[in-house]
Amino acid sequence: GTLTMALQAIISDAAGVRVLDQLLLPSTSKYVEVNKAEDAWTCIREMKVRGAPAIAIVAALSLAPELVSKQVASASELLEHFLKSTAYLRTSRPTAVNLFTTMDNFDALVRSLVSEGKSCEEILQRIKSEADGMLVKDVQDNTAVGKFGAEAILARSGGQAVRVLTHCNTGSLATGGYGTALGIVRSLAAAGKLDHVFFTETRPYNQGARLTAFELVHDKLPCTMIADSMAALLLQRRGLGAVVVGADRVVRNGDTANKIGTYMLALCAKHHGVPFFVAAPSTSIDVSRATGEEIHIEERPADELLVTNGVRATPLGLNAWNPSFDVTPGVLIAGIVTEFGVALPGPDGKYDMAAYLAEHRK
Repeated sequence: GTLTMALQAIISDAAGVRVLDQLLLPSTSKYVEVNKAEDAWTCIREMKVRGAPAIAIVAALSLAPELVSKQVASASELLEHFLKSTAYLRTSRPTAVNLFTTMDNFDALVRSLVSEGKSCEEILQRIKSEADGMLVKDVQDNTAVGKFGAEAILARSGGQAVRVLTHCNTGSLATGGYGTALGIVRSLAAAGKLDHVFFTETRPYNQGARLTAFELVHDKLPCTMIADSMAALLLQRRGLGAVVVGADRVVRNGDTANKIGTYMLALCAKHHGVPFFVAAPSTSIDVSRATGEEIHIEERPADELLVTNGVRATPLGLNAWNPSFDVTPGVLIAGIVTEFGVALPGPDGKYDMAAYLAEHRK
């Protein structure tokens, strides 16, 4: 029971909103209460919750409790405070687009409810139901991503069981449930087509070693961890069918910001002729930016690299560069798997994600 529970990054029920503290995994399963926007901001900034979909959902779920805690008296006062809250939540972390799109959508919703003359109570209920709906929809989207991604990989392998490599944590812990890239791995396993999944430990924060490992052991899937620096040899020697990763922001031309180390894997995969797939529900696609050069890459504190589990394993006074994400050029990506299917590059070898989304959102 507790293990299954621990695969739920976010719980929202009658008792309130609780977030699994992922900094303590895998040794401790402890849930943190989110009673106001500041709680969500802190959970996101400190990476107690991480993963682009999960970040957006936690931010959204904090909006109603925040308004309740402020005891707003009128709809106009509610709107004023609400817009302050969403603006504040946007400052938690910069790279994953889901958070920003979600806050934009909630701003538009609440503005329209206020202009329609809805009561504070009605607006609150609507905010809560929309946020809860995100949890449900994320699992549905991820299940579709899993199915389409598995089909794309098996089309390349001629239906043979495959060995795949993944990076970071893109599973239940990074999302509302099931996962994006890890959802594809789960889908392959359910079809009896997963020979083996290799995953990187994902330095410097070890989301692979701490979180993906936890999920794969829980699901009893055939898995092996490697250090990030072993990926080229793995691709050279082990006959992989695919590399599959998640995404924090995919822009119009398919350039993809994802956990640091993703770009290196894509380069290695290209050289070895192994298809490199990105799993990105439409919530992670940002058509307002043309290329990856326009993506703001978050830099995390140096201590996250210099200190491991509270122990400093490096000399004092040492400097470190700690970008949290890198950008993989679309030309290295075999397919971008969404809940609508797999986006492929055009005849010119380039992606047009704006056209792809417009077509599927009709």
